[in-house]
Amino acid sequence: MTVEGDPLIAPDDRTWEEQVERSEKPVLVMFFSPTCPHCRTMEPVFRQFAGEFEGVVTFARIDITSNPWTAERYAVRSTPTFALFCSGKLFQVLVGAVYPALLKRMVEEGLASGKECTGKSTTISYDITGYG
Repeated sequence: MTVEGDPLIAPDDRTWEEQVERSEKPVLVMFFSPTCPHCRTMEPVFRQFAGEFEGVVTFARIDITSNPWTAERYAVRSTPTFALFCSGKLFQVLVGAVYPALLKRMVEEGLASGKECTGKSTTISYDITGYG
């Protein structure tokens, strides 16, 4: 779900694959929970970077309390967790209320790595069905 005018997208368990894993652009995801005070602290910085990198990197927020399958798939145990995906593959992860400079550097390194970014990532199997 995306709100018009909002620089962030909000995938859920059903739209995750389409919006993140199959995105042609790098995607920086903030895994959050509504009760997380550190998430509220980091959100303004996350939104600021979404504006700075608009058109180059997609920024997404996903609530782990209402999307447990995606959180479990990527072993998210703490919020906020920031994950950078390049060509649909998980490239880098930062956990916690990190310094904004670290978050920005993560995005810049992902962009600078280009094709190397995806070469360092693992392939995602789209045959994963969740539980069972």
